[in-house]
Amino acid sequence: MFVAGSFRYTGFFSIQVILNLLIDNAYLLIAAVGMTFVIVSGGIDLSVGSVIALTTMVSATLIQQYGWSPILVIPLVLLIGSTLGLLMGALIHYYKLQPFIVTLAGMFLARGLCYVIGTNTITIDHPLYVSIAQTKVYLPGGYFISISVIIAIVIVIAGIFIAHYTRLGRNIYAIGGSEQSALLMGLPVARTKVMTYALSGLCSSLAGVVFTFYMLSGYGSHGIGAELDTIAAVVIGGTLLTGGVGYIAGTFFGVMIQGVIQTIISFEGTLSSWWTKIVIGLLLFVFIILQRILGSQKKRQSGYSLLAKK
Repeated sequence: MFVAGSFRYTGFFSIQVILNLLIDNAYLLIAAVGMTFVIVSGGIDLSVGSVIALTTMVSATLIQQYGWSPILVIPLVLLIGSTLGLLMGALIHYYKLQPFIVTLAGMFLARGLCYVIGTNTITIDHPLYVSIAQTKVYLPGGYFISISVIIAIVIVIAGIFIAHYTRLGRNIYAIGGSEQSALLMGLPVARTKVMTYALSGLCSSLAGVVFTFYMLSGYGSHGIGAELDTIAAVVIGGTLLTGGVGYIAGTFFGVMIQGVIQTIISFEGTLSSWWTKIVIGLLLFVFIILQRILGSQKKRQSGYSLLAKK
């Protein structure tokens, strides 16, 4: 897609365009890392966009209206997101509730709290936030990225490390493959599931902090549809919706694919921005069908191997 765009649009094929994809989608990349863990575990989290909005509203209200220091506000909003995720994870596991319903309730709760706090946009003019938003980190060749990109890259690296080099990551994959088997193996299923949703809540609130740097405002309608964008990025990146299979690196490319689609439509100039959603929807549909076909082939092959052994 990127190469095709470079043939059609002047200036499309450049390093800065790629870096701009990261700058514009840093918050989405952070949220998608948390969503990857949830989907790998066999669950889903629909509260992502609302937690992002709640983070922006709480941050803007405390900083602008009550004069709190960002040093206190940022840890507080991260704690709020983590706590909400932890509570949803506990409800899902201990009360045997469907993740879709619990996280949908979490979505309504967080979004409702946003409008209880305020219905208007709250602009943030704190020097620290403005400085972070305007700071450019220059790279060799005159190219630049934002501080938000550095945060997102650190989260991706940390996500890869947790997924593949820690006990928590291995437990998440085991639960996603078969929760019953994980129980029989003596794995801490309860603790792992609760931690997975807490991790997703932490990533969502951190995405909200980065989004606040990007927008320099708090608004109850921020992040609408972000949960669907993160799910699309995770699935396009190769993570199975049934759980047990997925890679953080794949999610990274899933987010970049969405960014390329947005950039192509922006360069085209004659297409509505809604075409981004249409193309992403089609891609998501194709990837889900491919996952289904590949899954069916694997089951068929395993069946043949069992018959051959007999």
